[in-house]
Formats: sequence, C-alpha cells, structure tokens
Amino acid sequence: MDPDSLHLGSENLRGWLVRLLSTNQEWLRAKVKFFLPDVDLASSSEALDPEQRVILQLGELYTQGMATWQSFIHCMCMELEVPLDLEVPLLSTWGQDDELPRLLETGEKNQPGSQLHHELAESYLQLLRTSALKHYGDGLPGSGKIYVPPVLQWSRATVPLHAPKGAIMGDPKTEDGSDVSIQDLFNFKTPKSSRVTVLLGKAGMGKTTLARQLCHKWADGHLDHFRALFLFEFRQLNLIPHFLTLPQLLFDLYVRPESGPDAVFHFLEENASQVLLIFDGLDEALQPCSSQETVEPNGSGPAFTLFSSLCRGTLLPGCWVMATSRPGKLPACLPTEAAMVHMWGFDLLRVKQYMNHYFSDQPSQEVALTELLANGRLRSMCMVPALCQVACLCLHHLHSTSLRGQSVAFAPTVTQLYVQMLLTLSPLPAVSLVGLGKVALSGLETGKVIFYDRDIPPPMMVFGATHSLLTSFSIHTSPGHQETGYAFAHLSLQEFFAALYLMTSPTVDKGTLARHVVLNSRWVLRTKVRLGLAEYLSTFLAGLASHTCRPFLSQVAQQDETWVGTRQAAVVQLLRKFAIRKLTGPKVVELCHCVAETQEPELASLTAQSLPYQLLFHNFPLTYTDLAALVSVLEHRATPIHLEFEGCPLEPHSPEALAGCGQVETLSFKSRKCRDTFAEALSRSLPTMGNLKKLGLAGSKITARGISHLVQAVPLCPQLEQISLQDNQLKDQEVLSIVELLPSLPQLQKLDLSHSNFSMSTLFCLVKVAVTCPTVRTLRVTETDLVFFLSRSTETAADRQRAPDLPEKDSQWKDSKRRILALRLQRCQLRVHHVEVLVGLLQEGPWLEEVDLSGNQLEDEGCRLMVEAASHLHITGKLDLSDNELSVDGVSYVLRAVSTCRSLVGLHISLLQKTVVLTFAQEAEEQEGTQERAAFLDNFTFPAAFEPHRGIRLTHCGFQAEHLKKLCNALEGSCLLAHLGHLDFSGNALREEGAVLLAQLLPGLGPLQSLNLSENGVPLDTVFHLTQCLSTLQWVCHLEVSFESQHILLRGDKRGRDKLASGPLPEFSAEVQLSGFHKHCIPRSFCLKKCQLGPPSLTLLFTALEEWQGPLGVELSCKALSDQSLETLLHCLPRLPQLRLLQLSQTGLSLKSPFLLANVVSQCPRVRKVDLRSLHDATLHFRSSEEQEGVCCGFTGCSLSQEHVEPLCRALSKCDDLRQLDLTDNQLGDDGLRCLLGHLSQMPISELLDLSHNSISQEGVLHLLGTLPSCLRAQEASVNLGSTQIFWVRFSKQEAEMTLRLSECSFRPEHISRLASSLSQALQLTELTLTRCCLDLEQLTILLSLLRRPSGFLGLRVEEPWVGGAGVPALLEVCAQASGSVTVISISETQQQLCVQLRFPRQEENPEAVALRSAHCDLVTHHSLLVRQLMETCAQLQQLSLSQVNLCDASDATSLLLQSLLLSLCELKTFRLTSSCVSTQGLTHLASGLGHCHHLEELDFSNNQFGEQAAEVLMGALKGKCRLKTLRLSHLPLGGSTPAMLTRGLSHMSLLQHLCLSHIQIGDAGAQHLAAILPGLPRLRKIDLSANGISLAGGLQLAESLTLCGDLEEIRLGCNALGDPTTLTLAQGLPQHLRVLHLQSSRLGPEGALSLGRALDGCPHMEDISLAENKLANGVPRFCKGLPLLRRLDLGSCEIDNQTAKELAASFMLCPALEEILLSWNLLGDEAAAELAQVLPRMGRLRRVDLEKNRITAAGAWLLAKGLAQGSGVHVIRLWNNLVPPAMAQHLQSQEPRLDFTFFDNRTQAT
Repeated sequence: MDPDSLHLGSENLRGWLVRLLSTNQEWLRAKVKFFLPDVDLASSSEALDPEQRVILQLGELYTQGMATWQSFIHCMCMELEVPLDLEVPLLSTWGQDDELPRLLETGEKNQPGSQLHHELAESYLQLLRTSALKHYGDGLPGSGKIYVPPVLQWSRATVPLHAPKGAIMGDPKTEDGSDVSIQDLFNFKTPKSSRVTVLLGKAGMGKTTLARQLCHKWADGHLDHFRALFLFEFRQLNLIPHFLTLPQLLFDLYVRPESGPDAVFHFLEENASQVLLIFDGLDEALQPCSSQETVEPNGSGPAFTLFSSLCRGTLLPGCWVMATSRPGKLPACLPTEAAMVHMWGFDLLRVKQYMNHYFSDQPSQEVALTELLANGRLRSMCMVPALCQVACLCLHHLHSTSLRGQSVAFAPTVTQLYVQMLLTLSPLPAVSLVGLGKVALSGLETGKVIFYDRDIPPPMMVFGATHSLLTSFSIHTSPGHQETGYAFAHLSLQEFFAALYLMTSPTVDKGTLARHVVLNSRWVLRTKVRLGLAEYLSTFLAGLASHTCRPFLSQVAQQDETWVGTRQAAVVQLLRKFAIRKLTGPKVVELCHCVAETQEPELASLTAQSLPYQLLFHNFPLTYTDLAALVSVLEHRATPIHLEFEGCPLEPHSPEALAGCGQVETLSFKSRKCRDTFAEALSRSLPTMGNLKKLGLAGSKITARGISHLVQAVPLCPQLEQISLQDNQLKDQEVLSIVELLPSLPQLQKLDLSHSNFSMSTLFCLVKVAVTCPTVRTLRVTETDLVFFLSRSTETAADRQRAPDLPEKDSQWKDSKRRILALRLQRCQLRVHHVEVLVGLLQEGPWLEEVDLSGNQLEDEGCRLMVEAASHLHITGKLDLSDNELSVDGVSYVLRAVSTCRSLVGLHISLLQKTVVLTFAQEAEEQEGTQERAAFLDNFTFPAAFEPHRGIRLTHCGFQAEHLKKLCNALEGSCLLAHLGHLDFSGNALREEGAVLLAQLLPGLGPLQSLNLSENGVPLDTVFHLTQCLSTLQWVCHLEVSFESQHILLRGDKRGRDKLASGPLPEFSAEVQLSGFHKHCIPRSFCLKKCQLGPPSLTLLFTALEEWQGPLGVELSCKALSDQSLETLLHCLPRLPQLRLLQLSQTGLSLKSPFLLANVVSQCPRVRKVDLRSLHDATLHFRSSEEQEGVCCGFTGCSLSQEHVEPLCRALSKCDDLRQLDLTDNQLGDDGLRCLLGHLSQMPISELLDLSHNSISQEGVLHLLGTLPSCLRAQEASVNLGSTQIFWVRFSKQEAEMTLRLSECSFRPEHISRLASSLSQALQLTELTLTRCCLDLEQLTILLSLLRRPSGFLGLRVEEPWVGGAGVPALLEVCAQASGSVTVISISETQQQLCVQLRFPRQEENPEAVALRSAHCDLVTHHSLLVRQLMETCAQLQQLSLSQVNLCDASDATSLLLQSLLLSLCELKTFRLTSSCVSTQGLTHLASGLGHCHHLEELDFSNNQFGEQAAEVLMGALKGKCRLKTLRLSHLPLGGSTPAMLTRGLSHMSLLQHLCLSHIQIGDAGAQHLAAILPGLPRLRKIDLSANGISLAGGLQLAESLTLCGDLEEIRLGCNALGDPTTLTLAQGLPQHLRVLHLQSSRLGPEGALSLGRALDGCPHMEDISLAENKLANGVPRFCKGLPLLRRLDLGSCEIDNQTAKELAASFMLCPALEEILLSWNLLGDEAAAELAQVLPRMGRLRRVDLEKNRITAAGAWLLAKGLAQGSGVHVIRLWNNLVPPAMAQHLQSQEPRLDFTFFDNRTQAT
C-alpha cells in the first residue's frame, strides 16, 4: 500500500472508530478504568462533547505505551461488533510507530487543550527563529559578512554494519574519506542511535562559523527537517557552576518560552527526531571524572553530563546532536557509530571564491587574485579561513594606501600578517597592545577564553571593541541572571597577543620566555581529552623573532632594537636546540612552522640538514599549511629525503604544497582517507618533483577518476624507480591503464598494484605486457599480489654490451631477446583450457628464469601440457606446478613428458606435499661462459639453496610395489636419469616386496649417483639382501641405513664434487679417501645406524660385505653391543681384507671392551689405530700394504682404574710397535700411574703417553720425576694439576734432551728436597718450567741451592704471583744462591716471571781475577754482600734481561746494584731493559756499568719511560760498543740533539746487523743523519724505521742510502709520508737478499706501487710484503715472473676494485708459497670473489684470506665457498662487514665453516 492510500485509510478508520466508541461510552469508560486505574478523566471531560471525550480517552490510552494500546484494540475487536474488513487494518496497520500519532492528530487539533499546547509550541519555535536571526544574523562574525563553505570530508561512515534494507552501502557520500557538503552533514535515513555528528577541525578552520551558519540557515527555513535548533558553546557552559536539567539547559541558557514551558518541552520530546542540538568547542569542555555518566529523563547534572546523555539517547531520545572539536581524543560518551567529519578549510577554488566576494569591484578582484597566484606563502595562509579573512583585510588596506601601479609588500608569514593588520592602526597604540597581551597570556595560562568587565581595563576594552579585536556576548549562568562576556575574535588572536606580550613586556624575563617556546606533539592529543589553549603560541613567538618584526616590537615595547634583538636571539637559539634533536613527526611539523615564521635561512638550513633521511609521519592530521611549512624547510636541504605518511588524515588538496620540492626522493602515503581528490592534487605536484624516485599511494581506495589523473602525471616523471598503488581495489581498466605506462618509465624498477580486482582476461594482458616490455624481469600475481619488477632500460643497454672479460664468441648476449623473465602466477584459478593461451604468449617471449603456476587447477592434463611445452619455452630456472591436483597416474604422464627436456636438471614430485617442481639449466650452447658471467651481472639472483637439487625426486607419493614397474618403464625410456643421476623414492610404501623388485630393476636404469629409499618400511633382513645385491652395481659406493629414522641412501663416488650442495661425507669416508690407496681404487662405505645387532645379524652383514670390492669403510650404531657381539664382530675382521675403517658410533659397550679391542691389535696385524671413547664410540683404522707399521691406541673415559692397568699393559705388550697410548679421563690415580710407569719397559711407547684427567696428585708427579732417570727416551713432559688436569709424556726413538713443564702442582715445603733430588738425577733434563706451583721466595732459594749436577746446562723458568712484587734485588739474591754458575737471568715483573740458566759444575775463578773484577765494583753499599755473592755465581753471565720492572726507587739502590753487577760481568753479551721505568740518575748508573761491558753484542732499551736528558745519557753509553750486532731503541722519546748523537754512535758499529729505531720521531733530520752513515754498516741485515715522521725530504736520501746496503734482508719504513719519489728511488736498487718489505701507510700512489712491483718481480728471497693503507687504486703491483718464497702479502685499505683484483689474482698464481693474503677494507665485489674462488684450489700453501669490509654479496661468498670445496687448504676467509645478510651469512658458514663473518677472528683467538 502506498503512503497516500495508507494515510487515507487511516483517516477513515479514525472517523469510524470515534463514531463506534461514542455509541459505547460506558464500555469505553470501563475499559479506561481498567487500563488506567489511577487516572481521573471525569473532571477534564465533563465539558466536552462525546466525540471530544472519546478522543481524549484514546489519547490517554495511547500515551501509556504500545502494550496498553494493542491490548485495548484486541479487547475492542473481541467485545464490540467490529466489521471483519475493519478488524484486520485495526490489528495490523495501527500497531506501527508512524501511524499511532496520526490516530489522534486531527482530534487533538479540535481539542481546546491540545490546540493550546500546539499554539505554545509554534510560538516558541518562531521565537527560536527570531532569536537565531537576531544573534547570528547571516551566521558570520564581524564585518564583511562573507561565507564560503569549507572543505568537509567524512572520516567515519555513517551507515553502520547493520544498515537497514534500502541503505546503499558503498555510497561515496557515506564512505571514509569522501567529500561532503553542508547539506550532507545529516543523513536522515540512519537509525536514531547514530544521529550524532562530530565536526573535527584545527583552530581557524571555521567550526564555530559553520555552527552559526547552520543556525542562520535553519532560521531562514533551509533546514526544514528540523523544527527546533539549539546552539551551545562549551566555553560558556564551563562557566555554569551548578547542575542543570535538560529544560533548564534549553530554556534558561538559550531561549525561554514566553509561556507554557512544560508544554513546549513535552512538544520537543514528542518531536525529538526534528530537534538539532549543536555543541561548539567540545575540546574545551570541562568533563567530570567519568565521562560515562548520564542522567535520568527528569534528573540534573553538569552541562557535559547532559551532553553525554543526549548523545547516548537517555535524554530526548531520537534527537540530533552535532559537536565541533579540534582533533584529539574524543570523550567516551560519543557512540561508536557517530559520524566523524573533517573540516579542512579552503582549497584554491574556495580562496578565489572568498576573494571574489570580499573585493566587490572588478579591479580589486583582479589585483587580489594576481597577488594570490603569484605569492605561494599567501596561498598557504589563505587555506585557513580565519587567516584568509585577515589576509583580505591586509590586501585591501595595502592596495587602498598604495599608489596606482605601485607593487605592495605582503606579509610572508602568519605572524607578520597579524602585525600588518595592527599596523593599519595609526598611530600604533603600544600601551593598549601590551595590555591586551597581558590579558591574553593570563587567559592562556589559566585556561580562560571568556573575560568579564573586571578582567579587562576599560581603555583596553574600548580599544579591542573598536577595532573588532574583542567580541561581546551575553552569558546566561542561571535563570534570570546574565552577564556580558568578552572574548578575542579568534583563539589564535589571543595567542598572538600573548606572544606579543612575552616579547615586549619588561616584566617577562628570558626564563619565562623560554618556558613558552615548546613544541607540542599532536600525538599527545590522542591521550588528552581536554586540549590546551596555547596551540600556536610558540609559532607566534618564532614569527616575532624575525628580523622584519624588530621595528614593530621596538615600537610596541618602547625599547631600542638591541633590547628587542636580545629576546629574538633567545627564541632563535631555543629553536636551534630543537633543530638538532631527534623529534617525532608531530614535533617536526611544529618546528617547521616555527622555522618558517622566523625567516632565518641559517636556522632553516640547520633544521633541514638535521632531519633524518627517513622522515615518518604516523597517525595525526596534516593540513596544506603543515606540508607547506615542511617544504619551506626542505628547500634548504642539500641531500635527498624520504617522506612517509601512514594513517595520517590529510587535507585533500594538501599534496599541492609539495609542488617543486626537489629534495623528496621517496614519497609514500598509506591512508584510507586519501581518495580521488587527493590523487588529483598529487598528480599536479608530481611532475614538478624532479628527484622523486619512489612513489607510494596505498590503501586509499582510489577510483577510476583518481587513476586517470595519476596516469596523466606519471609519464611526466621519467626518473621514478618504484610505484606502489597497492590496496586500492583497482578494476580491470585502471590496472591496464597503469601497466601501459611501463615503456614510458625507463628508470622504473618496481610497480606494485597488489590487492586489485581484475579478471582472467586482464591477467593474460598483464602476461603479454611482461613478455613484450623489454624492461620487465619479474611478474608476480597471486590472490592478493600484483607486482612488476623491472630493470632500468639503461642497464638493459649496458647488458647488451659484451663485458671485456667474456669470450668473443659469446655474441648471442647482444641479442635483446635473451633477457630473462620470471613469471609467477600463483593461485590465479588457471585451468586446463588456459594453458594453451599461456603457452602461446610465452613461446615468442624472452628466456624464462622461472615459471610458477602453483596453487591453480591444471590437474593431470594441464600439468602434462605445461611440461611438454617447457622444452620450447627456454626456461633456465624452474617450472613450479605445485598444488595443481596432480594424481598418482599423472606422475607417469609427467615423467614421459619430461623425457624430451634436455635442459632439465631436477624434478621433484610429492603428492602428499602437493609439490611439482621442474628445475632447468641453460641450454648447452649458452652454458659455456654464462656461469662465470652470472657472478658479474648486477642483477645476480642468489639461489635459495645455493644450487638446484639435481635428479628426480618422487617423494611421499604413496607408491607401492605395483607402481614401480610402470614408473621404471617411464624412466628407462628417458635419457634424463642417466643425465641427472639422482633418484629419490623416499616417503613411499615400497616395503620388502618393492625394495626387492627395485633391486632387480636397478640395472636397467643405468648408473646413478644416488638412490634414496628412506621411509619405505624396509626391514633389516631386506637391507642385508640389498647389500649383497648392490655389490654388483659398480656405481654404488656408499650405503647409509638408519632404522630409527627409516633412512636408506645409496650414493655413488663424488670425489669431492658438490660437497657444498649435498653436505660433507661421513667422517670415515674422509679417512678412507686419505688412506693412501692407488688412485684407481674407489673407496666404498657402509653405514648402519640405530638398529639392534646380534651375532647372527653381524655374521649376515659381513657375509654380504665380503662381495664389495675396493677400500671399505663400515660404520655401525646401535643402542648397545654385547661382549659376544663384539667378539663376533672382531672375529669377522680378517674376512674383510678390503676393510679400512670400522666405526662403532653411539653404541654402548661393556667394561670388557677395552681388553677385547687391545687384543685385536695382535690378532689382526692390519690394525693401525684403536680409539675407544667413553665406552660409547669405538673406531678401528686399518693400514694398507703401502703404509708404515705402528699402532696408536686410545681408551679415553673408559672408567679404567689401577686394577685394569696390568691386564691392559699385558695385552698391549704383544704389540711390536706401540706409538701412542691415550688413557685420558679415566680413574688411574697415583697408584695406577705408578703401576703403568712400572710396565713402560714391557710396552715401549715410541711417541706419546697421555694420562690427563686421571686424578693424579703431587705424589704422582714426584714419582714421575723419580722415574725420569730411567726413561732416557722421554723428550717432553707437561703436567698441570689444576682445572685443566694435563699429564702427558712425549717420547723419541732415541735418547734426547728433555723439557719439563709443571703447572699448578701446589708443592709443599717437604716436597722441595725430593723435587731437587729427582731433578739432579735426571741428567737429560735441560728445560724446567714451574708455573704457579706455590713456590715462595724461600723455597725457590732452597731448590736452587739443592740442585746439583755433575755437568751440563739446566734452564729454570719460574712463574709465580710474588715475582711481580719481589723487586730486582730480591730476585738477584735468589739467583746468587744457585749451586751452579748462572749464565742467563731474565726478569719480567708484569708477567711474574723469573728465568735462570745454570751451568754445572760451577767453575771457581782464581783469586787474582776476582780481585781484578772487584776493583771495578763499588762495594760501598748495603748490597755489598749480595754483590760479592753475584760476582761468584754470575761470573759467566752472558745475558741479563729486565722487562717491565721499576728501577725508580728512592735512593736508586737498584740501579746502583745493577751498576756494581755490570762492572763485574766481563762476559756479558746481551743486555735488555724494556718497557720499564728508570730515572735519569738510574740510567746514568746503568750506562756507567755498561761502559765496562766490552763484549756486548745486543742492546735493547725499547719502550722505556725517561726524558730527553736521560736519552742523552743513553746515547753516551753507546760509545765504544764496536762489537754490537743488535740495537733496539724503539718507542723512545729521542728529541733535540739525540738523533745526531745516535748517528755518531752508530757510525762506529761496523758489526751491526739489526737496527730497530721505530716510533722515535727522528724526522727528516734524523733520517738524513742515518742516510749518511748506513753505507758504513756493511753487515746490516734488518732495519726498522717505522712511524718516525719522515717525509719526502728525508725519505729520498734514506732510500738512496738503503740501495747501497747490499746485504739488507728486512726494510720496515711504514707509517712515514715517503711518497712515490722515495719508492721510485728505492725500487731502482732493491737489495738482492731482501726478504721483508713494509711500506704500509706511506702515501704511495699507483706510480710508486707499479715501479715497486716491477722491481720486486722475480725476487728469489722475498717472503713478506706490506703496502696497506696506501691509495693504490689501479697501481697494485703486478708480477710476471713471480715470487717463489712470498708467504704474506698485505694490501688492506688500498682502494682495490674488481678490475684490479683480476690482475692481482693472476699474480697470486705466481707466488706458490703464499700463506696469508690481506685484502680487507677495499672495494672488492662479487667479480673479485669469483676470481679468488678460481685460484683458491691452486694455492696449496694458502691458509688465510682477509676480505673484511668489502662489497661482496651472498653470491660472491657462495663462489668463495665453492672454491674452498674444490680442495683448498685455506683455514679461514674473513668476510666481516660485507654485503651479506646475517641469516644468509649464518647459512653459508654452516655449509662452509671456513667462511668467517664474525667481528673477531675466532681462529686467531683460539690460537
């Protein structure tokens, strides 16, 4: 039924119902009494006629609610005579909300009381309109009276998820981010619960103006849906101190009805859906503790609680509520479905419209618009409506006061705009301005925006009102009480005056000023419910700090400009501090506003340069003016910047502010609020951003209109490298229009259109574009992704140019069709009939690196067709058909289809895992040279698993024995298996029957490289059967079986091939390969793990293995092996003469097993090594006929104790040649040691006995020492009783001198005599080291005195903590007590070490010689007795070394003692005093003593601490040292005339061989002195002048002199600024015996390095070259003849690039002895790595390569690993800080441990 008919029927029903009930009034009265027992209608209805009385009674029934009304209607239909044709409408139609009011409407009009209520309501509504017209006029404040609607944009959809039927979901007007007009603010189709609208906008955007404009429009009758409209301002509501009811809020604070307020309020309640309440300034509301509070319908509360109740519908349900607020955290009282609308101010069109209205005459309009278009800053300010009005005012004033044709200077900043506005006041009222500023600042600090008469002095009020700076209005605080309130015309004007006061008031100090210069983070607004008032105060302070404002401020402050300048400088200085800090996005925007206002270029530059490269803005609103301020700062930046906006509400036309910003390199927007208008604005700016490389506009729901603008703009940006338009739900036409742009973007590398909606036809169009567009290298399409990867067209052209190192025949590379394309169409719903179309597109296309069709629906037929076509598609990578519903029968089809694919290298099918992957290699004609080229191409793609898995893998397909024959037939007809060599049947269900059948079918498949039968349920007996059958297959070399993991693998001989790809061989395989067999013998291995082995199984196994030919290794592993099984195993060993290794790994053995294994040495003579560890792992190595005799036995961790020693020794004594015996980690103890040493004569060990970790104590050590005299073949022994528990003895085959090291033995005093006695008897002992053995000074003295021998030497080294603090005299006193003659004394206090060499017996001097030496000594000291003792003991002392000692005691007693001692040492040859502290006087004493040492051959004073005077004393000591051969004076402060004295002393040392003068800063003068005397040192072999400050002047003379030293072997001149001329001179005459040349950090260039290389080329003795830290570039030395003995080459940090590395690698091949190559901190990339990888296997002695801090990627590292895998002896390649991701580095290092990516060199630390 249509509405009109329904309404007409309702009218007829009403009339009939009234007539019916008028005739049944008694019945009606009874029913009313029943339903309304408490209501008395008699008094009110007596005067009414019957019809009016019926209508009144029906009205009362209706007001009781729907339940009462429906019950009444049912009673009437049941009890009265109601026609059937009327009963149905009464029961159905009149139960609806919209029809009930119409029932009584007509009747109420006829009722006198109802008529009165209606008249009162209409009167009040008219009063509301009149009041609105009176207060708001046309809705505009101030003069001018112009209104232009601002830009409004939905921020949240008004249609909820449960939209009623008929609501249009997806309507642009209700979607997020769409534009909206004022008329669209109220969607009258929405449910009542969502009739709340929140208008969000920054200050100045016109929120209050819009609210008043709505009032004006309603008063004029435009918003006809609303019958009543109320406007409240929270700034006024905040002033009400008491609680209010809703009627009080509406009538006492707004417009009070002239009469009948209850009737009016009742009318408003009944018509709530036609009532609109506007609350302005929600952000300023004073909220109670809980914003969740509401009031009852008749209750009272604070104003905000009433607002909350209105929003929640508990008051005036169904009414409309609109609130305005600044962006921030909104109160919780707002319903979640409330509509959010952003107010963005003006765009350029609206600014023009506003100006056209403002300037009424045509000439003024043209002038204003011309200024607007020419002035970018003016445009930026006018985007804010409040500023637009001020700007027009200033423009009008400037044009009216300027002469015709004269240009006007418009204010460039907001602050200056306000200043310019005030300057229109003439004369300038300084006092009034400062006074208003004081009022403004006080209000901001107290949160006050409304002032009363008492707050503002009358003169200031008059001034403000006169010039429209203040507005006045009435404030209703209670019924009948109102006051006049005053406020600044705008909040920003109040902030400006506050800033003006802070800058001009003498009462404001700098501290107060500084506290107001802050940056407000807009992220804080998300947590603050009530926002602060001072939003732009800092910006105005910054603007007033501009130099342009100085005269104005001086005039207002009535101070000179110097006073004003000080304050301005303080503000600028604060901004400088902000500029260099790390700020969040919102604070960056605030700072940019402040910097732009200052107009300080230096500050702008500092701010711009301090911004990070990646500048992120997340989740806060940004306007056009914000971006304009940011751009104004970025204009001063010299480097590019990345801008990212994510989740930020952006003003639709804000991208226009980015126009011309050349600093932006990356621009990214991620916001659902960026729609077509935004895209259109962005399109206008993009062509002007010349350096933009990456553009992102994601998740913005751009439609065809927005895309059309972008498509026009993007071709104008040829520099773009990446474009991302993902998550925009693009349709077919939009996708195609974007993709068609690819040829016009030569630099584009990535186009992302993911999350688009397109059809299958469009998909094939995309494929066609990928095939035909020459720059596309990858197309990836999935359910969600659509991404193009491209190569730059310039790179494509470069690729066509043949690289200089590639073969000339590689001409096909020039063909542009040979580009490589990867095509990934995953989960695209492709079916069988699509294959033909796809193949047709790809056949004429480029080579395909990858075709991924996984996740589609091709089924068996589609997979077969695709595989058949693969051979014609030039696929060089992989074809992925996974998850395409392939069946078991389909596998055979695929196998037959691939039989023609000659380039196939791998096929993997797993039906369980839904995997079907074919891997291809390049065709044979392309393979030559291409593999090398791949390492050098810039777009090298690193393989995921290093190399494709070769072979055919048919895993987890459910194959049974019945399927094998069909599968093998398909394989036999193909040549692929012979070509690929790998076959994998793992994870199927072959079981015993299938395994046996497969063994029969294997010969027909030809030779393989591997066969995997894992996880097939094969039993152990079948494995033994297979083992025997496989002996006839020559290709089977390794069989691995593990029953726990169901692993069965057959492998062929790899000979080290593919080690990296498939993992290392088992340990025993390496042993077999290195066991010395003839080259044609192919080693074989059998590995059986995790199974139970008894004697029968072992017998069957060895019977099966007897048929295997060639060297054999066997590895067995089971939980436990019984003694009987072990005996059976050992008994079978002679049956396998080909056995080379037997390993029992992770197998539990009994305590009897060591004796069984010891006996096997005599039972099986071929055993050369027995190793049993922890009764869990046993290994037996067998010798071949070519290997030497000798057996090594090890029984470690076997719980052997004293009782086991004798039977073990008895078993081992049967061995004729026992080389090593390892019994570490047992329980022998001292008794076991004593027993073992007693049996040593029965089992003569020829090499090593290791008893570490056997709980041996000091008694055991002493017993060992007591045994030494009888162990004449003991060569070396080391014992440590500490935590390391070391105890081993090394033997020689003949008698030899012995070295003994005892550590942490904790000898007690009673042990000293036994220790001395044993040492005295061990005559072969020549070196003894006692480390931390608890020997104190007294015990050491006793030991030295008790040590007596008939003859020979004994060196004693003592390391104890007390040595470091004992002092030199005390240590010399210990030496004086020795029983033998002391020949060497070495003391190091820091190392806590004393070394003494004794000679036995002591030779007594004749008294005359003693008297003669005593005559030279000064014995008048308190050390006289000690000196006499030393003269006796040290008469033959030849070496005295003092390191890290302190000789600076108070009385120089130590130096005097040394002087006396030196005077008596006539045979002293070596004296060293290094790294010590000595005074000048002490050095004088030493020099005096050394003056009598005429046989000195070595003198070392390096690294000491003394002054220049002491150095001169030292130089004096060199006089007369004609026999000196070695002189070291490095790291000494030789200054002044000292170098000259040194050279004079050196000139007499004709026997000098080694001169070390590094780090003494002799400079050019010293170098020239040295150059003069060097030719006079004919025996000079080594010279070190590193780090001496020698430049070119001294270097040239020095080089000429060095060329005359023909016997020089080492030259070290590093860390001197020698330059190329020095090198050229040196190269002309290099000494022929030169071994070491160090010129690191010597400022060498390419010329010098090349000449040096030519001179060095062919040097037969050169061992070490260092040219590190020189800028060699292309001047790295090249060798043609080579250096046969070169061991170390250091070229670190020499700027060596890939091209240079090629020639360098060729030179390495000419240096066969190279052990270490250092190339760290250079420019080496993957090309260099490839060159090195080629030479690594050919350099047999190379051990270490340092490539740290280069540019090698994962591809280059992989090539190095491959080079290592080819047999290189390199121990480590250092690759720290190259371009290898951590995850990939870890993976590479796990595959090849010799690649080291760590910061520290682990191998160096371990060493």
